[in-house]
Amino acid sequence: MAMSLAKLSLFAMLFFSSTLLIAKSDYAEILLPEELGLKTRKLTHLHFYLHENITGPFPNVIRVAQAETTDKSPFSFGAVNVVDDPILVGPDRSSKQIGRAQAVMAFASQNDFAVLMAINLAFTEGKYNGSTVTILGRNMVFTELRELPVVGGSGVFRFATGYVKTSTHFMDLKAGIVVLEYDVYVFHF
Repeated sequence: MAMSLAKLSLFAMLFFSSTLLIAKSDYAEILLPEELGLKTRKLTHLHFYLHENITGPFPNVIRVAQAETTDKSPFSFGAVNVVDDPILVGPDRSSKQIGRAQAVMAFASQNDFAVLMAINLAFTEGKYNGSTVTILGRNMVFTELRELPVVGGSGVFRFATGYVKTSTHFMDLKAGIVVLEYDVYVFHF
């Protein structure tokens, strides 16, 4: 019995020592959220509009690459666009601007209008000035209501997770104008 207790004590000491070595290495260590000044996790709802100008003298959606077969695809498969949309509080172009939505859109489906979107919502006004929310996901462009995941953020939105509901508020393809409504639900510290 005494031998078993000695072996158990030795095993426990080795186990906890190795756990401490794993927890802190030359390049990584485990921290508590409080050590970074992180307090209560909050849920914030953001509501705004993105204004896209696809044509005209100052477009904010520009095709930067495409495959040789893209022009033959009914769904623009293989095209890559970059985006720099103003973020506005209302649907009218004269609404107050609170940031920019900067994105890369890759038309990634051969069967429907679906784009792989990587978006940074960069806020420039109010308490979110200098903060970003990052969205990455599949956007079914002509579906009435789309949902995309929030995968990160910076500033006020550090450690952000959540989701976005977006819909097309207004579209005039002849004039090259699209207004998108965004509802962003984001957890952050």
